[in-house]
Amino acid sequence: MAQAEAPAYRALALQARCRSVNAARDRAEARAWMKESIDRLRGQIASSVRFIGPDCRLVVLPEYVLTGHPVGEPIEVWADRAAIEPGGPEEEGLAGIARDLGVFLAANAYESDPNFPDLYFQACLIFDPSGATILRYRRMHSLLTPTPWDVWDRYLDVYGIDGVFPVARTEIGNLACIASDEILFPELARCFAVRGAEVLCHPTSEAASPNITQKDIAKRARALENMAYLVSANTGGIEGSPIPGDSTDGKSQVVDFLGRVLVDAAPGESMAAFAEIDLGALRRERRRPGMGNLLSRARPAAFAEALGATRLADPNSLGDGRAPGRGELLENQRAVVARLIDEGVIQP
Repeated sequence: MAQAEAPAYRALALQARCRSVNAARDRAEARAWMKESIDRLRGQIASSVRFIGPDCRLVVLPEYVLTGHPVGEPIEVWADRAAIEPGGPEEEGLAGIARDLGVFLAANAYESDPNFPDLYFQACLIFDPSGATILRYRRMHSLLTPTPWDVWDRYLDVYGIDGVFPVARTEIGNLACIASDEILFPELARCFAVRGAEVLCHPTSEAASPNITQKDIAKRARALENMAYLVSANTGGIEGSPIPGDSTDGKSQVVDFLGRVLVDAAPGESMAAFAEIDLGALRRERRRPGMGNLLSRARPAAFAEALGATRLADPNSLGDGRAPGRGELLENQRAVVARLIDEGVIQP
């Protein structure tokens, strides 16, 4: 029986301006601004898909595009102001965009969780063309936001390891999400790849430069070493934040499975970062024996014991889900650095 031809389609990394809610007077005003942002994104996505054509099947939005990031706000304040609820009005608004426009939509937002009522997480979500939430990934590496690692035992009890590293198997390929500077951690992308991920959706809000940046290098490396496409959507600036508005702007990209940058957006709001995702070509490359088949040549089990025995950030630093004190997460990192110096891993 002949094998069905793998689809080819276009993916868009929408470089949208983020309206932060840092200056909102209260929860109600913040939620009103978030709704306005969703309405604006709906129009931008609709017009962009219309311009690109009906084969635009995947749209990736920037990191925390509805709210911006906290700038010194205590955990409980930011949770109340900016964390959306699973199945709540903001999530439903994003799901409605996917449903009404018939696209797969990848988004990123701060999110509450009834299993951890004193915390919020940074979540990546993927909605399918029916509006269903088909993937929910909570960021594993964050300096100033709680992560599943901080409540590891309880998180695994609730969601299991598949809930920590989810991959959505869809008609447009196997999709996974990586948030912002997590692109700098190769273990995460590899974990998704060995679970079958073919397209890595990368919501980000990062400083861009005419020179190659750390994250530029990492995007190409993660795509190449895992033989996966990467669709990276950066903010087109942040409005209303205490930081200068154009600090995080430009260089939304689509990178192919050979590490080639197919498109690279200039600064400003833009739908220029779209390119073809050729799953047939990717799958042929993954099936082809040879030195270039890096995914098949990897030996993760050989490194598991050594890496697993390395004590860096300890799990369960927040127990079953207590809120961290002011500055506690940063202090935890300082303690890790001090311990690594004591153990001779980092030289004093």
